[in-house]
Amino acid sequence: MRAMVYRGPYKIRVEEKDVPRIEHPNDAIVRVTLAAICGSDLHLYHGMMPDTRIGTTFGHEFIGVVEEVGSSVQRLTRGDRVMVPFNVYCGSCYFCARGLYSNCHNVNPNATAVGGIYGYSHTTGGYDGGQAEYVRVPFADVGPQIIPDWMSDEDAVLLTDAVATGYFGAQLGEIAEGDTVVVLGAGPVGLYAARSAWLMGAGRVIVIDHLDYRLAKARDFAYAETLNFTEVDDVVVWMKKATDYLGADVVIDAAGAEADGSFVQQVTSTKLKLQGGSPVALNWAIDGARKGGTVAVVGAYGPIFSAVKFGDALNKGLTLRMNQTPVKRQWPRLFEHMQNGYLKPSDIVSHRIPLEHIADGYHLFSAKLDDCIKVLIEPGA
Repeated sequence: MRAMVYRGPYKIRVEEKDVPRIEHPNDAIVRVTLAAICGSDLHLYHGMMPDTRIGTTFGHEFIGVVEEVGSSVQRLTRGDRVMVPFNVYCGSCYFCARGLYSNCHNVNPNATAVGGIYGYSHTTGGYDGGQAEYVRVPFADVGPQIIPDWMSDEDAVLLTDAVATGYFGAQLGEIAEGDTVVVLGAGPVGLYAARSAWLMGAGRVIVIDHLDYRLAKARDFAYAETLNFTEVDDVVVWMKKATDYLGADVVIDAAGAEADGSFVQQVTSTKLKLQGGSPVALNWAIDGARKGGTVAVVGAYGPIFSAVKFGDALNKGLTLRMNQTPVKRQWPRLFEHMQNGYLKPSDIVSHRIPLEHIADGYHLFSAKLDDCIKVLIEPGA
């Protein structure tokens, strides 16, 4: 089969790999019909995530058609059109029983923290991802879901991570009616978080980024106020002024490990790899939230040290909430919002690229060229 293959930082190409096979009776083999490039994939592409091995296939956002199932699989049959959450999870361990699918204890040798994630380094279990023609899906009775007839492929693929993660970020914020919510980062997750904040009762939503075209999308798609942080001397001071000098009730960090805004933090984290990610957005969130407010983190960070202002969070009495998204837990409510016309995930898609041109897709997305917001990958094109 043809698959995207990692060859080192900023080096990917499409190569022939063996078609995955059933390795366990609970497995399914899915023929990928649509995948996506996620902002988290860029952390791998840039060499930010530890233990990203040569030969790995990325891609944790994908949908497809079931080609083969293991002898124990009961819920799926050949020909089913399925959406697959980015979490690999068993469904029965201590954490899965509590809905913490992203923290499954049985799918990752490094499971003291995160569970399994498709195509996201050996830090998350070493599973090949869906930027390929075929993918092996473990625990096929637990994770995948048959796509409803009313749902388009483009909407379905975005629900496998980006939409669910943005919605989860807003959930973590525990937004009360009338709250002022600030979202840091106007990529796909930030856009969905901002849109979701309204669904949870926010009275005001502000999105902060440094790219004008993404901020324009935040105004159009998420109905948010916006700030280009390069146009102010101090983002935190601006946030305080915009909230009667109190700070935001809820701040959602949807930027994560490669947040811009500080040259020193960028060099030490993204260039020298001395931190698990640039803590710029997280520190802005801590400083910009009101005392007693909530900071929700859904932007991805690596597992090593980051210079975060934890003492300030303590002294302000902030609630810090974060996790990798338990994707399938978000789907029932998101399905309702979509059917009621409150959300159309594919409205943010900007580029559709054949698998053979995936290197161009990564370059477009990484360099923010051609007003790129979200790239879909078509294996069959």
